[in-house]
Amino acid sequence: MSKLWGGRFTKQTNALVEEYTASIGFDKQLAEEDIQGSLAHVSMLGKCGIVPAEDVETIKAGLNKVLERIREGSIAFSVSDEDIHMNIEKNLIDEVGPVGGKLHTGRSRNDQVATDMHLYLRNRVVALTGMLHELQTALIGQAKDNLDTIIPGYTHLQRAQPILFAHHLMAYVSMFQRDIDRLIDSYKRINVLPLGAGALAGTTFPIDRHFVAEQLGFDGVYENSLDAVSDRDFILEFLSDASIIMMHLSRLSEELVLWSSTEFNFIELDDAFCTGSSIMPQKKNPDVPELVRGKTGRVYGNLMGLLTVLKSLPLAYNKDMQEDKEGMFDTVATLEGALQLFAPMIATMKVNKGRMREAVNTDFSNATDIADFLVGKGLPFRQAHEVIGKTVLYCIQNSKYLLDLTLEEFKQFSELFDDSIYDVLQPETVVNARNVYGGTATSQVKAAIERSVQTQQATEEWLNVRQGNVE
Repeated sequence: MSKLWGGRFTKQTNALVEEYTASIGFDKQLAEEDIQGSLAHVSMLGKCGIVPAEDVETIKAGLNKVLERIREGSIAFSVSDEDIHMNIEKNLIDEVGPVGGKLHTGRSRNDQVATDMHLYLRNRVVALTGMLHELQTALIGQAKDNLDTIIPGYTHLQRAQPILFAHHLMAYVSMFQRDIDRLIDSYKRINVLPLGAGALAGTTFPIDRHFVAEQLGFDGVYENSLDAVSDRDFILEFLSDASIIMMHLSRLSEELVLWSSTEFNFIELDDAFCTGSSIMPQKKNPDVPELVRGKTGRVYGNLMGLLTVLKSLPLAYNKDMQEDKEGMFDTVATLEGALQLFAPMIATMKVNKGRMREAVNTDFSNATDIADFLVGKGLPFRQAHEVIGKTVLYCIQNSKYLLDLTLEEFKQFSELFDDSIYDVLQPETVVNARNVYGGTATSQVKAAIERSVQTQQATEEWLNVRQGNVE
């Protein structure tokens, strides 16, 4: 069967070339977006008098029928028809006859595929924003439940200073808020219509690009036809945003793996999000966070892959750009899969408050507060630092912790010590002494939670607008 574009050719395409160059194996995921764009395009052709109204209605009916059949799974896509655009057009012509060939008037597959990807990514960015919002909600819920839970804070994976576990969780809420902000900002560059740019130079037909943009809910159209068909920055930006999100998920995954180990025993993940061993019956493996941590690499790879594809392409469209889709689809699937699991996994996580408190009581993470105590007594910080260093060394050599020392033992390092040092060293005192904006004091963490809830409301409003839930 001859190609829809085969008029200029005298030979059939080599079967291996067909197989190698076809994209239908993956771009069939764009079927709904392709038909959505085609319905708007043919409506515009009718409005502008380019295609008769009767033909427009026939084509619309045919497209809706093809869409119905795609959703039913009754259409078998063909490699010989190369891509989703040609497959749909072929099925449309089979459905309504030669009049279906008028659909492609005033457009090219170059601006058509770009439009499909803008539509596809627009929907996914909204969905992913909603999933991040749900993960934030789960983290905030755990933070509210753990405002009285103290955990060692770490630097270099060494115990540093006591902090509220809620404060630690809220750090991830802040990270994911930046992710949400990036996705929302990227939406502005995704929600621009390339259709009407033709192959690269526009079209001779008197089309109305702004009408199509309005029909499809785009905020505007590309200013330059060359840029419209060759721009993949919006995909690169998404892949970059997704890589940062996965990096944040991977950092949290690493902590979940550590915290759920016997050595830490700070948390227990719900059985529904863990697996066992085929040989060791006692094992409970945190496979979900481990796999999220592992899959972060493939998302990074998809970003680097597309950057490399685009780095030396001359304007405008080149077949190389067919390589823009699989990485995008894979990243969306990987990120959606991770986020769908993370929110309920965090929400059902059990916190071992007693073990966390035991950890805080058996370290030297309150040492900085002794230095601050001595500074308050008039000792320069550098001298106070040395005094406490020697005090900690004495404790280590004598198998003691700071709260185990008698006042006489403290005084052998500085006469400035008095009985109040024991109140200073209490974990609650240490935590609540950090009563500065963004600090770990209980009042500050409560305020941070309140601010995050308010920010979440703004996200919900944005989602409602984009999901069409506003009356």
